[in-house]
Amino acid sequence: MYLVDDCGTVISPLLAEGQVHGGVAQGIAQALYEEFSYDENGQPTTATFIDYLMPGAPDLPSYTAGRINTPNPNNSLGAKGIGESGSVGTPPAVMNAVVDAVRHLGVTHIDMPATPQKIWEILHGGSK
Repeated sequence: MYLVDDCGTVISPLLAEGQVHGGVAQGIAQALYEEFSYDENGQPTTATFIDYLMPGAPDLPSYTAGRINTPNPNNSLGAKGIGESGSVGTPPAVMNAVVDAVRHLGVTHIDMPATPQKIWEILHGGSK
């Protein structure tokens, strides 16, 4: 997997790369793992880290991050925000890949998160 971000003038390359890696991890978590659920009384059923799934490092793919450095003309440093880009673009990219993998079976949409259980239910007679 390759990631490219235009973050303007980079002040700290190590911190910038860490922001991209963290954002992508968060985006993958949103697409495949994280889901809030509530019982019939409105109480959360995913209130602990036992119930609320998040990926660990072994669950995430390896990837190479690159940068395009187009300085921002609106500030003296030429810097742009970098923390949001990975978490904004990753969920639709992951979901498009998941749907594309099962499109030949007639699946055209899957709600996030695309958990294994949800995929199994769709493939075995659930809604497509």
